[in-house]
Amino acid sequence: MEFKDYYATLGVAKDATQDDIKRAYRKLARKYHPDVSKEPDAEARFKELNEANEVLKDPEKRAAYDQLGSQWRSGQEFRPPPDWDVGFEFSGRGPSAGEARDFSDFFEALFGARSPFTGGPGTRGDGRLRGEDHHAKILIRLEDSFHGAQRSIQLQVPEVDARGRVVLRSRTLNLRIPKGVAAGQKIRLGGQGAPGLAGGPAGDLYLEIEFEPHTLFQLDGRDLHLNLPLTPWEAALGASVKVPTLGGRLDVKIPAGSQTGQKLRLKGRGLPGQPPGDQYVIVKIVNPPVDETSRELYQRMARELGFNPRAGWEDYSGAT
Repeated sequence: MEFKDYYATLGVAKDATQDDIKRAYRKLARKYHPDVSKEPDAEARFKELNEANEVLKDPEKRAAYDQLGSQWRSGQEFRPPPDWDVGFEFSGRGPSAGEARDFSDFFEALFGARSPFTGGPGTRGDGRLRGEDHHAKILIRLEDSFHGAQRSIQLQVPEVDARGRVVLRSRTLNLRIPKGVAAGQKIRLGGQGAPGLAGGPAGDLYLEIEFEPHTLFQLDGRDLHLNLPLTPWEAALGASVKVPTLGGRLDVKIPAGSQTGQKLRLKGRGLPGQPPGDQYVIVKIVNPPVDETSRELYQRMARELGFNPRAGWEDYSGAT
C-alpha cells in the first residue's frame, strides 16, 4: 500500500495546531465538495481530505500517526512497522462504519477494525455519564506469561496543550500479569479509563497483550518452537542434550539418525492454559568449521560410506 502524507493533503505543517488543521480542512472541503466544485477530481480529493482530517483532527490518531516518523514520503510503498502502536493509550473513538469504507487501505491498516481506535464511547447509567474506556497495547516477555508477574508499565497519553498542539503525557501503572495470558488477550483495569461526568464512574482501561521477540523461542498460539543446533555426530549417534524451556533447562534424548527439521515434542512445556501448550524442539544440524583434521575425516567418510543423498536424480531429465 502507499503511505499517505495527511499533512500535505491538508497543506499544513507537521507542527500545525488543531485550529490550523480545522481551518485548512474547512477551506479545502468547501473548494472540493462534490455538490458545488467544478474541479474534475473533486470527489476523489474530497475523500482524501476527509480521511486526512479524520486522523489529524483527533489528537490520539494524530499522535499515533506522528509516531511513524518523518522518514516516509507520500506515495512510498508502506507496511506498518511491527507493534507501531505499542504504549499509546487511546479512547477508542473511531469513524462510523460507513465513513471507514470510504477511506484507504493505509487508513484501515493503522486505524481500522483491528486497531485500538474502535473501543467506542462510554455508557450512561442512573442519569450519570460514564467515562470512556481506554485501550492500549503493551509488550510483555514470554516468561511473564509462563510464570505470572508484577510489572510497572508506562503509557503515553496524547493531549492538546494550551497552544493547541498535540503532546504526550506519560503515566505509570503497576500491572499484575496473570499466568498463561495469551497474545491478543486483554487485561481490564477497572476505573483506569477516562473520568466520568456529572458524578459518573470512570471508564476502564483495556491492555491488549503482545509479546516481545524472544532470542530463543518462537510462539504459535500457546506452543513454543525452539531451533536446536546439533553436531552431525549427535544427530547420527543420538545424544542427551540440555534444552532451554521457559521453566528451566531440561534433559532431552535425541534419537540416533535425527535429521534437520525433525521435531521433538515436549508436552505441556508451552504457555500455561486449558490445555497448556507444548514446546517443539526442531533439529538443526550444524557442521563444524573445516580445518585440516575435519577435512581428513570428511574425505574418509566420502570414500568409505558411499552415501548419496541425491540418489535417483540421475534419471530425471525434465523432458515431457
